[in-house]
Amino acid sequence: MSPRQGAAAATRPPAGKARGAKHARQGGLRLMDDLEADDPILSVVNLIDVFLVIIAALLLAVASNPMNPFVQEDVTVIKNPGQPNMEMIVKKGEVIEHYQASGEIGTGEGSRAGVAYRMKDGSFIYVPESGE
Repeated sequence: MSPRQGAAAATRPPAGKARGAKHARQGGLRLMDDLEADDPILSVVNLIDVFLVIIAALLLAVASNPMNPFVQEDVTVIKNPGQPNMEMIVKKGEVIEHYQASGEIGTGEGSRAGVAYRMKDGSFIYVPESGE
């Protein structure tokens, strides 16, 4: 074989395969790609993946919430402190209590129990009232 014949043999397709076989095979793959792109079940699978991520994010948000019912810690949450619409939520174990400010200072239920005096040194003295 001369060098020219060897170079020609290297560029020819192997025996038994036509020149267009490679292109036909690629065309077949393109057809498969088009079929996969049109498959509606793939979009459903993608939606399921998105919903799983959203569910995981919501579970993390619930777990990190201080008012989580699964946490046994005692928690006090004050909303709008110092405002007329102030609210206080107290969680002790599994019991949750909700208190809402009336908006007026010095109002509420109860009776006077005594008087407190502040001394010059900053200390307080409580004097209970005698009598009902």
